Amino acid sequence: MWDHEIRAMASSHAIIAASMLMATVIPAVALPGFSVYGTHLLWLYLVSGAVTAVSVAVFWLLGITPPTKKHTLGYKLSRFFRSCVYFFLSCLFFHTVVVLYGAPLIVSALETFSLAVLLTSLTTLRCLCVLGPNVQAWIRVFSRHGAMSVWDTCLQITVACTLVGAWVGAFPIPLDWDRPWQVWPVSCSLGALFGYLSGLVAAPAWIHYHRKQLIYKCK
Repeated sequence: MWDHEIRAMASSHAIIAASMLMATVIPAVALPGFSVYGTHLLWLYLVSGAVTAVSVAVFWLLGITPPTKKHTLGYKLSRFFRSCVYFFLSCLFFHTVVVLYGAPLIVSALETFSLAVLLTSLTTLRCLCVLGPNVQAWIRVFSRHGAMSVWDTCLQITVACTLVGAWVGAFPIPLDWDRPWQVWPVSCSLGALFGYLSGLVAAPAWIHYHRKQLIYKCK
């Protein structure tokens, strides 16, 4: 059961992971002085942009994005505008949460907001692609036994892995090792990306292994 969806999920995840790799390798070859540490914010935005563009395209081509009930241009523009608003609000939300967890409020505000953009690209954007700009559906998916499809389960796993990765990435920052990856927010963004990649691998594998036990309610 759901073998087709699992294969499509694994393929889409491979494409997204490849886009992240290309967003790192191509600038390193084409731009003098480019590096993950030395030009971290540039790399961070390149990866965020690659994940955003490829995720939107892949989910649209797979037909995962919820269909619109209305086909008028005005409704589609309104839906797009709401998605952009949710994306921006998510950036502000993650920025606030990161500051409350101890990030510099003013001194490194750009770095903190850049991390928030990355987290939004890895989590909120995926919610928008799978569920659309529907907060009630988001709450439903992340509540207990709220998943109604393998894509909902995949969403739970990837978002959780990303956030845990970003949280774990903050642990080395206070240590006096004087490593370049300890500069804010390098370790957190690397942790988020490694967590996200782990989720991309773990989600289809976990769903495939437990596919016989998974039972979803009808939408």
